[in-house]
Amino acid sequence: MFDSPDTSGAQQQTGREAAPWVLIAGGFHERGGMDKANHALATHLLARGHALHLVTHAVADALAAHARVNVHLVPRPADSYLLGEGLLARRGRAVARAVTTRHSHTRVVTNGGNCRWPDINWVHSVHHAWPPTDACAPLWFKAKNRLTHALSCRRERRAISAARLVIANSERTRRDLIEHLGLDAERVRVVYLGGDVAAHGDAVSANGRAAARSWLGVPDERPLVAFVGALGHDQNKGFDTLWRAWRSLCARAEWDADLIVAGGGRGVRNWRERVVAEKLEGRVRLLGFTERVAEVLDAADLLVSPVRYEAYGLNVHEAVARGVPALVSASAGVAERYPAELSEMILPDAEDAADLAARLLRWRSEVKTWKTRFAGLSLELSRRSWDAMAGEIVSLAEDEKHAGAGAATARTLPQAVPTR
Repeated sequence: MFDSPDTSGAQQQTGREAAPWVLIAGGFHERGGMDKANHALATHLLARGHALHLVTHAVADALAAHARVNVHLVPRPADSYLLGEGLLARRGRAVARAVTTRHSHTRVVTNGGNCRWPDINWVHSVHHAWPPTDACAPLWFKAKNRLTHALSCRRERRAISAARLVIANSERTRRDLIEHLGLDAERVRVVYLGGDVAAHGDAVSANGRAAARSWLGVPDERPLVAFVGALGHDQNKGFDTLWRAWRSLCARAEWDADLIVAGGGRGVRNWRERVVAEKLEGRVRLLGFTERVAEVLDAADLLVSPVRYEAYGLNVHEAVARGVPALVSASAGVAERYPAELSEMILPDAEDAADLAARLLRWRSEVKTWKTRFAGLSLELSRRSWDAMAGEIVSLAEDEKHAGAGAATARTLPQAVPTR
């Protein structure tokens, strides 16, 4: 069923043929945060000469076309993540078992609760620390959301507890894993996400800002605040808090900033209707889903991310790396990367719209100063490449202390999974 990977000419520094890797994830492309990170790891491994087996729902065409990539595409029935995850888990275990049996040094990487396998689990979020935030949602959604959350927590505990090495994307995520799942602290390592270095620094020029604003139809002198995130029935991204703050600010004669929102979801239509009902069409613009988020950030003077839960916060990372200040909730993992001098740009309570409005007013009074204050963090994050992130993951995986997850693990899998 599974052909032996093509590793001709691929050798590690030891001279041994490069071991294949099996990566099990929802997506390997550049259209979403977790998917971008998974895509970066796959790209890095190919550059090192490894053959890859990608078990996934979606993969970038260029990656799928590579001679050393074996794609095992898994359907998502009725576009359901809940149904798709079960199929992904079963296919992932079958592929991992087949490849590790043929190649004893194979490494297998799963994501959170998506597949139970006793090797490496790269955790992008912790469902046990992520409560449903759907108070205003329809009853059918609340029921579905709670069922999905309960199943996700169950799968998460079983899958992550089985892993030899757990990689977290922030110290916040690491703490959540230790606290909620009872993991041994020695098993959990932190590797921060990276970014596209070529898109940062000098590449984000005055010309880039002008072009982005021309596309959006925003005058150069007009202050522009951006929100990047999904607008679904679940309010985890905190747009409702930003909306309450924004309504109060627009009632003030001195408030002259406009808000642009990039993100799709079931709630977009309802939010557009509310914008019209409040007569704020000239102050709030909802783009819906867009693949031009980078241009939105280039046009913006500030990103606001009042999330209730965020394991990391790639939107904030990317904004700051492009030289755009960001106001983010303390609950986001990326907030731990802010130095003390930027503490005013960390929102202690994601529910507090009045505090958010006050912080936005302070930002507006010192727009240029805040850009300067963020310069150090912008430089640090702009130098953090996807390749550097992937390299750290590979180094941890190849550490002798965590080695040996080959064919033998396929035979011992049932004993490796806790019964609780």
